[in-house]
Formats: sequence, C-alpha cells, structure tokens
Amino acid sequence: MRPTPHKALGAGALTVAAVAALVLPGTPAAARQAAAPAACTPAQVVANSGFESGTSPWSPSSSSVITSRSGQSAHGGSSYAWLDGTGGTRTDTLTQSVTIPSGCSTATLSYWLHIDTAETTSSTAYDKLSVKLGGSTLATYSNLDKNTGYVRRTVDVSSFAGQTVNLSFTGAEDSSLQTSFVLDDVALDTSGGGTTPPADSTRTPAAPAYTVSLSSDTAGTVWNGHESVTFTNASATALSEVYLRLWDNYHGSCDAMPIKVSNVTGGTAGALSVACTALKVDLPAPLAQGQSATVGFDLGITVPSGADRFGHDGAFSFIGNALPVLAVRDGAGWHLDPYTNNGESFYSLAADFKVTLDHPSTLLVPATGTSADTPGASGRTVTTATASKVRDFAWAAGPFSKISGTSPGGVPVNVYSVSNISSSSAQSMLSTAKSAVDAHAGRFGAYPYGELDAVIDNNYWFGGMEYPGFVLDLVSTTALTHEIGHQWWYGIVGDDEYNSPWLDEAFTDYATDLAQGITGANCWNSVSWASSAEKITNSMAYWDAHSSRYSTVVYGYGKCALHDLRRLIGDSTMTKLLKDYATAHWYGVSTTAEFKAAAQAATGTDLTSFWTQHRIDG
Repeated sequence: MRPTPHKALGAGALTVAAVAALVLPGTPAAARQAAAPAACTPAQVVANSGFESGTSPWSPSSSSVITSRSGQSAHGGSSYAWLDGTGGTRTDTLTQSVTIPSGCSTATLSYWLHIDTAETTSSTAYDKLSVKLGGSTLATYSNLDKNTGYVRRTVDVSSFAGQTVNLSFTGAEDSSLQTSFVLDDVALDTSGGGTTPPADSTRTPAAPAYTVSLSSDTAGTVWNGHESVTFTNASATALSEVYLRLWDNYHGSCDAMPIKVSNVTGGTAGALSVACTALKVDLPAPLAQGQSATVGFDLGITVPSGADRFGHDGAFSFIGNALPVLAVRDGAGWHLDPYTNNGESFYSLAADFKVTLDHPSTLLVPATGTSADTPGASGRTVTTATASKVRDFAWAAGPFSKISGTSPGGVPVNVYSVSNISSSSAQSMLSTAKSAVDAHAGRFGAYPYGELDAVIDNNYWFGGMEYPGFVLDLVSTTALTHEIGHQWWYGIVGDDEYNSPWLDEAFTDYATDLAQGITGANCWNSVSWASSAEKITNSMAYWDAHSSRYSTVVYGYGKCALHDLRRLIGDSTMTKLLKDYATAHWYGVSTTAEFKAAAQAATGTDLTSFWTQHRIDG
C-alpha cells in the first residue's frame, strides 16, 4: 500500500519506506478532531409532504401549483404539485423551510417526479425544473427527461446537517409547447449519528457474488459492459437500500466521471454522493434477514493517463478499484468514507467474482483470480477470470512481457513487466514472489487464491499496491514481499482500511520483516510521538491531516509494536497467536478490539500497560 517516506527507526526498521515514493502534494484533505455527535432521532422533516393538507407550510408561487384538479394525477392520495404545463411562458415555484438536525449523519431528500411534454425535440431542453436546497442546486430536469409515470428521485443532503434552509422547486416553461413537472410525496429523511446505530452489528450485505462482462477498445483504456451483484441481508435489521462504491471517480470529477453506472435494475438509483464515489440504490422492498436480491447496471470505465493504481503508463493500463463494489453496513451504519490517496479507504466483505474481459489479442490481461483465455471475434481474446472469497477485483491490460513459475509450495506465479523492465529484474521479482508467498503461507495459512500475478513498472509513484491475487510493484524485493503479505492482512483477514489502517499495514510490514529475517531489534526504542493525539490506531481522517507522519507511525511504529509484543510474550506464543488469529478471521474482518482480546488470551501477562505505552486504542 502507499506509504510516505520516513526516517529509519533503527537497524532493519521501516524497510518499505526505502522504496516508497512521495505522496502527491495537495491530496490529503484537512481534518480536525470532532466532538462526539449529538443524538439523532430519525425523522422525516418535510411537512405536508404529500400536499394533502392544503398549502401550509409550502409557499407556492400561485394557488394552482398545489392541486387535485384533473389533467394530472397524484402518486399517493389525491393532491400533488403541478408546475408549469401551460404551453406559454411561465415560471412556477414551490418552497418550504426545512431543518436538518446536526446530530444526524444521514439525510436523504426524495421526491416522486412525473414529466410529460408536448415538445418533440430529442436534443434541446426548452423547459426546465431545478431543485435547490439553500443556494445549492441539487438536480435539474427538462422536457428531455419525460417519462410515462412517476419516478422516485433521491439526493444525499447530509452535508446540510445542522442547517435550516429553503427547499425549492422551480419550473420554467418557454413560450410554446407545454411541459408539466408534477411532484408528490416529497420527503427528507434523517437518521444516523452516534446514538442510533442499526439494531445489530452484523455486517451486511453479505456473500456478494459479482458477474461482470466488459469489452475494451483497441488500447485497453476504455471498457464497457454490464455488472450485476447478488447479495443476502445477514442482519436482523431490514435492508432498504445498498450503496455501490465507485471509488475511481476520485480520479476524475462529477462532471467527467471515469466510472459511469447507468440503467440500474433491481432497484432505483439515487444521487451520487461522497464526491461521486457512492451511489445509493433503493431496493423495491425492504430485504428481511436471510433474503437475497440482485442489482444490475451498465458500466463504463475510462482509464486516465498516469502510472497509478488506476491509470495507464503509455500502452500499459492498471485497473484497480474500477469495478463498483457494495459498501458495508454494520453497527456504525453505512461505511461511506471518502477516497484517500495517502493510503486506502477500501472496506468490503469477501465475495465471489466471475469477470469476462473481451480485449485485443495483442494485450495481455492479468487479473484477480484464475484466468482462462478463449478466442473472441477476429483479432480479439476473451479472458475469463474467476475468484472466490476476495474483497475486490483488479486487472491490467497491455503488451506486457510475461514469465511464470511455481513456488516450492505449489502456487503458480506470473510476473508481467512493462517494456522498460530488464529480463534479469523480472526474473528477480519472480524469485521474490515465489519465496514470499510460501513464507507468508507458512506463518499464516495456505494461500487460497490459485495463481498470483505481479505487474511490475518502475514508473509507479507509489511503492506498491495490493489486490487479491494481483499486485502492482516496483522492482523491489522488500516492496513485493510486503504487497504479497497483504494477501493475508487485508485480503484473507479483512479490515476497515479507512478507520483502522494499522490492521493491514502494520501487520503486513511485520510479516515482511519476518519473511526477510529482520528481527526489529530495538526499533521501538527510537519512537518519538509528534503529539498526544498521535496513535498507531488513528484513522485515515487523521493521517490525511498529518500525512508526513502516516508511514512513520502506522507502518514503522505499528510493526515495531508487534515486534515488541513478540519479545514480551515470546516467539512461539506470538507465532501461534497470529496463525490462530488468521484462522479465526479467515475471510472475515478483524478489529483492534478483537486482536487485543486474542493477544491477551494467548498470554498470562497483563497487556494493559503494553497497549497504553504503544498507543493502541480500541
């Protein structure tokens, strides 16, 4: 994963830093420590949402806007709001003041909208409806959005928490050919906050199974096709919606998104949120515990230029985090954390993938899982990759040079190199990969993902990046050993990477030391904290605000704390602890509290002061 450079803490310490590149300037967002959230009582804050109680407290521009007259019909009840529809120049407005409580982490505006029009154009927006909250335009529609019935529209407005603002709908019609904007059942639902988690802490939606079929352009930088996901609600709390994480929209903008989802089936797509990296999909009916559902959609991917985990270095494309995956809901609610370029934000449950990639035969396409190639149309190849119990899926495309081998433990390993990597460097990386995968498997459990692909490019600005069965790396023995270690610490033993990055980075750096025979002797002796707020267990929100300390503390102090724990409880106890802990959390999710409890159970030594000294909270 993406460490920032730091100074060595002592002999053999922080070796991954030596191959890590600088984090791009300006990427971390400012953050500050916030007070505990106020209590949130879930509520719907729009009054007279169905227009059945006259006009109050709505402020319509004319008495004809809220109506039950013939010509249109209500979505529910008998009344509705009818803006425009005269066939002449007209502007209608509808406004209500609403308050979004400060203690609520989730606020969703929804409304049912029907648009009919006499306009015949398929390209010109003559008549328009805008939806605003305060001074912000949330959505716009026109005669081009006509539909035969009501469609439910949703917008995430959680950023307005703590504000009282006007909710307004404005319809503007030109001088000819009517367009009617018909609204009903307007709601603004608030929920969340520290005191109102879901009824239980079960992680859901569970057991996702993704089926994907994509076809690329000649360069392998544009991919289009379809994706579907079947999932089960494991929680006793009904599941009314799911969220798709469109992580790579971070690399574009909401006006120019590299990841585009359209034609959603199995639910109703809401508005994009979290800088267009989260898409809410409302399910047709609440999903009870044990029930399953499927959501499908068309998918478009455009890979930007740049040697990044999502980018292309000339003819070589690296396509990480591009497939939309389901967000996780647990006792804290939905995890919709922002993307971080400093480290990782990715938190997902173990899933099955079947991904079909249709591409020019001139391109090799390494991918997560086990791949098989079959002939496609003229000059094209179809690569089908299948993977079981993985948290994500990544692939690359380009005219790579490929060499292969098998580790002594029987794991097939492939190294794919870009054009500026020498054959001797590629052979060195193949040897490293075969050694590393067996070393980690011997300590934590057999590698379960079939083949292992390593894609090597010295132009990556970062040290390396891990995906299940698939890693991106520089020519570096230490970095590659580290990224392969992530197959266990993140891949097999999962964690919430945004809120607990130490659980994969510190554990993987510790595993890297063990694989390379580094004991971490005295490395804890060089620890120097920057402030009382600095802890190994801080989240990425903290590290994005203190990016120069991220690698030093999470990677360096984190692994040194584990070395210190080993010295305290003994080598054999520590070895058994980590092997047993991996087994107990195989394909599951680790938390700091669970690891601390497991460590305490493994030894008769009271570890309370150890956790305090090493600033491991949770």
